[in-house]
Amino acid sequence: MFSPNQQQQMQVQVKYGGVNPVGIIKKKIDEVVLWPWQKQQQKKKLKLVGGGLSVSPMGFGTWAWGNQLLWGYQQSMDPQLQTIFNLALRNGINLFDTADSYGTGQLNGQSEKLLGTFISQFQGNEVDNIVIATKFAAYPWRLTPNQFVNACKSSLDRLQIERIGIAQLHWSTANYAPFQERALWDGLVAMYDQGLVEAVGVSNYGPKQLPKIHHYLNQRGVPLSTAQVQFSLLSMGEDQMEIKSICDSLGIRVIAYSPLALGMLTGKYTPANLPRGPRSLLFRQIIPRMEPLLISLKEIAEKRGKSIPQVAINWCISKGTIPIPGVKSVKQAEENLGAIGWKLRSGELDELECAARDSPAKMIQNVFQTT
Repeated sequence: MFSPNQQQQMQVQVKYGGVNPVGIIKKKIDEVVLWPWQKQQQKKKLKLVGGGLSVSPMGFGTWAWGNQLLWGYQQSMDPQLQTIFNLALRNGINLFDTADSYGTGQLNGQSEKLLGTFISQFQGNEVDNIVIATKFAAYPWRLTPNQFVNACKSSLDRLQIERIGIAQLHWSTANYAPFQERALWDGLVAMYDQGLVEAVGVSNYGPKQLPKIHHYLNQRGVPLSTAQVQFSLLSMGEDQMEIKSICDSLGIRVIAYSPLALGMLTGKYTPANLPRGPRSLLFRQIIPRMEPLLISLKEIAEKRGKSIPQVAINWCISKGTIPIPGVKSVKQAEENLGAIGWKLRSGELDELECAARDSPAKMIQNVFQTT
């Protein structure tokens, strides 16, 4: 008979292709300290332009942490979310993406609050290298740079840290309130000049607006480090690829949000098995029309001894982006960690992209995305 600890090790070996994680597997899941890829991967952090920050090749997104409407958040989930946070940090993930608007209703800002609590309670020096990337909403009442500075200070209070790693504009107002755009840009400059943030970035900026803000910030002596865009095998349209090309030419790191397309690229859902809540409306339209892509993902996953989500996330990494898949369970966190430490071959990338083009389904564009 095998001991419980031996049984756990064997389960992990089976789950991760017969390879046992390096180091001792603790009884508590958040105390797992090393994965097969970590020794090499720790030395392969990605440097951001214009600062001393280095981030892991994948981050964790925390949109679900506090969102009751779309993701069914309950405060009873907090202990598991803390386990996820600890697991990620102890396995080389140092990038966590959040926003001052994450959290529904009275829970607005809950994602930042949870991260602040988890950071303060973490025991270990891994937290010293954490990079919190938070986004500031372009609310209509935020009309001056100082209001964005105040928003930054409020986020710092919730996060319980002295400086934010990457301060990002959540979206551009160019499409509907162009007069507000300059206040957003000057707000980033003020945060940076006052030493409240280590780096700045944008989210949902399109191929026309992105070079404009890059030029403006550059003139003010503020490097634009990152640009978030919806990027996945269901979101590889002309705009996404043009944004990626612009970022490459300007030295901006692309952060890929929704790399699993809200869960449609997990292989978990079918027309007869849809998620609860608002996502089901979107899934009902798209999933029946993405069969070629799901078949290709499954075939490659089986050949490589990986899961479908791991292949989908690795595609984003292989395209030179930093994916930030959302996590709300330990199982998801474990699976996401298996997306790092290996790369899809060029033929597999071509196969996936061909299957994506052959699938009539495409992810809808974020309403906040500008041109």
